[in-house]
Amino acid sequence: MEKDYGFVRNLDSLKLVVGKLCEHGFASYAEKLVKSLANEFFPDEHVCDLLVKGWCVDKKLDEAKRLVGEMNRGGFEIGAVAYNAMLDCVCVPRNVETFNVLISNLCKIRKTEDAVSLFHRMGEWGCSPNETTFLVLIKSLYQAARVGEGDEMIDRMKSAGFGDALTKKAYYEFLTILCGIERIDHSMSVFAKMKKDGCKPGTKTYDLLIKKLRAHGKSDKANDLFKEAEGNGILAIPPSNYKVDPRFAKKPTVTKKEKKRETLPEKMARKRRTLKKIRLSFVKKPKKTSTRAY
Repeated sequence: MEKDYGFVRNLDSLKLVVGKLCEHGFASYAEKLVKSLANEFFPDEHVCDLLVKGWCVDKKLDEAKRLVGEMNRGGFEIGAVAYNAMLDCVCVPRNVETFNVLISNLCKIRKTEDAVSLFHRMGEWGCSPNETTFLVLIKSLYQAARVGEGDEMIDRMKSAGFGDALTKKAYYEFLTILCGIERIDHSMSVFAKMKKDGCKPGTKTYDLLIKKLRAHGKSDKANDLFKEAEGNGILAIPPSNYKVDPRFAKKPTVTKKEKKRETLPEKMARKRRTLKKIRLSFVKKPKKTSTRAY
């Protein structure tokens, strides 16, 4: 080794040679080399990780699993290098569909921040979001009450060329989420955006908004929306059929009664009554005598 390649015969040189062999897909030769020198240089966890990675580079997952089993029996722990190599070998290539699965599941467990971060990193792997990616993120942002970012994502979706995916059904889902978190004012702005984009709202959309406006005590807006629905030939439920939510009902203002200041005669009269009670408390009360019946 020293004469042919100029390497010092030690464990570090062995790691270097094994690492280079594994990188270029010669895991079988690397493993034979490690086993032949095992009596001289006993392999450590790093060498084992390199061998697992080498088998994964060759796309030979069975050999990698075999080596992992030998590591476990020998008391070695699998490192991050080996785990990542096996995951890259097992997993399908990164594309927009795999990103959509990850983003959707992050949104389901309410990790919106992680989903948005992953969305921004899609370009690092040469992937571009599609309409599904945008719709999932918009709904998750609205659910997290990040309504401003949700509106920005709608604009970004349009600029990316996926404006056709913003259908009447998609807008209805947005409005359902916004009404569910009691953001009725923002729901009306999204409703206006819906009509501007050429989506004609249906009965469900009008009923949803009229019900929420009525619940928030905004009867005037609810009546205007009901008249708009009638003008468009849509049979919506009248606002009078819905009740105002007690949480949003206007509470009557209670005026506190100011304490009336006593006049001097009233004050003197109160003192006389108090003194009279004190004097009477010292007077012995007559005992009740029991009358004998004859």
